[in-house]
Amino acid sequence: MIVKNPKFEISAVKESQYPKNGLPEIVLVGKSNVGKSSFINTMINRKKLAHTSSEPGKTRQINFYNIDDLFYFVDLPGYGFSKMSKQEQVKVGNFIEYYLSHRKEICLIIFLVDIRHNPTSNDFLMYDYIVRSGIPFIILTNKADKIAKTKVVETSKNIQKQLNPIGDIPTLPFSSENKIYSDDVWKMIEKHLHLSI
Repeated sequence: MIVKNPKFEISAVKESQYPKNGLPEIVLVGKSNVGKSSFINTMINRKKLAHTSSEPGKTRQINFYNIDDLFYFVDLPGYGFSKMSKQEQVKVGNFIEYYLSHRKEICLIIFLVDIRHNPTSNDFLMYDYIVRSGIPFIILTNKADKIAKTKVVETSKNIQKQLNPIGDIPTLPFSSENKIYSDDVWKMIEKHLHLSI
């Protein structure tokens, strides 16, 4: 897919601020430093549309990126929240849960995990939450450039076995540095966009 005119549209913390045009939404979830913003920039071939922070956990709103008036990439605050107070964590957690459980426009969740590490307890909690939501999703083992090329497929499969032992959830490697994986992810996204339009 060639993206021509992506734009940041709005940051939201409540339903009244969500876009109201009914476009399908591709939602990104993952821990605070897993690279969701870099994923967006890579997929749309832009360097700085989605702001990447040197401080994990700084994003505290739901960010909507309009992709050519066809769909949205929706970047949820990362979990882990290392810089947030307990009160802030509860507040952010509540509006994330509300969005995921009420938003009808969501057609696919992209769940990013770090290929260099075994899934954390928070990753397992998020996986279970997504499964219970009934929303279609895929798993991306991100930062594939950080390990040897010969180990990418094996390591990605190992993470899938931990999170998804049945093996029924598509699990793909990804790297913002090495864009060879982008086409496979676009194919998955386009499949779900076609189903929702």
